[in-house]
Amino acid sequence: MIRVVIGKPGLDGHDRGAKVVARALRDAGVEVVYTGLHVTAEQIVRTAVQEDADGIGLSVLSGAHLVLFPRVVELLAREGASDVVVFGGGIIPEEDIPVLRAAGVAEVFTPGTPVDAIVDWVRATFSEDRRRVTA
Repeated sequence: MIRVVIGKPGLDGHDRGAKVVARALRDAGVEVVYTGLHVTAEQIVRTAVQEDADGIGLSVLSGAHLVLFPRVVELLAREGASDVVVFGGGIIPEEDIPVLRAAGVAEVFTPGTPVDAIVDWVRATFSEDRRRVTA
């Protein structure tokens, strides 16, 4: 089963979109661990490592995505968990998307992205033949 951590790093207090995505993924058969509001990048990475997650989905509406998303990628590398795929969404200007991808974020979903498109991306990215092998 695909396991994804959904996190709301930073001080952003609006989590409706993250909860909608978490529920859609859950309804599609993905095991979802939601970390809640106001968590640190460190807490999100710790949860992903403890839960042996395949991916981390981040949601940021506060404008801190250029700091928080790369921080999660960096912390995963420090933990020896670079195989955990980071994706995200929120209020992210188009010009920031290439910067985030260069920092190791696999995909960025902007407002208006159909939830089905996110579910399809997660399924394709973490399909059984592409998932990492764990001992």
